[in-house]
Amino acid sequence: MSSKFLYASLFVSLLTRAAVAQEAYPALTTWKCTTSGGCVQQNTSVVLDKDAKYASGAAGSRTAADYAAMGVSTDGDAVTLYHYVKSGSTLNAASPRIYLLDENKEYVMMQLQGQELRVDVDYSQVPCGENGAFYLSEMKADGGGASGGAGAGQGYCDAQCQGYCCNEMDILEANAKANAMTPHPCQGDNCDKSGCGYNPYASGQPNLWATGGTVDTSKPFTVVTQFQGSTSSLTSINRIYIQNGKQTPGGTISACNDGQGGLTGMGQALGRGMVLAMSIWNDPTQQMSWLDSGANGPCTIAESTPANIQAQYPNTHVIFSNIRWGDIGSTTQS
Repeated sequence: MSSKFLYASLFVSLLTRAAVAQEAYPALTTWKCTTSGGCVQQNTSVVLDKDAKYASGAAGSRTAADYAAMGVSTDGDAVTLYHYVKSGSTLNAASPRIYLLDENKEYVMMQLQGQELRVDVDYSQVPCGENGAFYLSEMKADGGGASGGAGAGQGYCDAQCQGYCCNEMDILEANAKANAMTPHPCQGDNCDKSGCGYNPYASGQPNLWATGGTVDTSKPFTVVTQFQGSTSSLTSINRIYIQNGKQTPGGTISACNDGQGGLTGMGQALGRGMVLAMSIWNDPTQQMSWLDSGANGPCTIAESTPANIQAQYPNTHVIFSNIRWGDIGSTTQS
């Protein structure tokens, strides 16, 4: 390699690192927990997906104004995602998606096989047809080698094969009226796109998750998802809700589509490590009927259209806070 080419390569590398360093990543406090040592605060932040249509800055060099334009704000351990953001007299459908970054500006790889993930949620402002999603994707820690890497929100993948195909574990796809917890395992590019989810309403518990329900979605509450089994084998996925000090069982998934990896494949992905993604969106094609209408929830198609949501609920937003992961039972210890 000539010295001229070497210096050019170093110059490009330095420029790339400088661009990433300029991004104004919103800090988001999280905790990693053990039963023996309690919960240790993590130096984490969030990054917008590389495709953030109302951000003026390029991926890897976005400012606080770009995050605001995309409806993303943090405060201590809480992150708020707004679907719609006003710009002058225009209401922009920002629909942000963000990922959790570590202190080195790589994605946090949550290794959750035999572990649990806890998050406090506020879905009170998320109406029918809207989806405040909190989920895991088997993305690469460095963003997959694309320009700017994880620090530029690169490398998205999921079981619908957006970006590319990878294992996906939907902790919460939800609004105030319905929710689903759904593993989507993959074997190569063969993914279980429908998944093997648990929706309380569809399972005959219409009042478990509801406004004024057993878990009252008009108020904040805690969601704990436990990935039961040994370090090498996932046997079940359990859900617990905590509100006002009361614990409520929220369902169990103990089988999945073995032809596409099943719980075994999902557990292997959780053992390798998965990236936390958060988003808010609505569905012009199916109006989120797979989540919250018909047998799945109490919503109607008419009230769930994006046009109706924008007209009636322009302030729709979801809040995720107090994110903790670690040994089963450790994230809710006093």
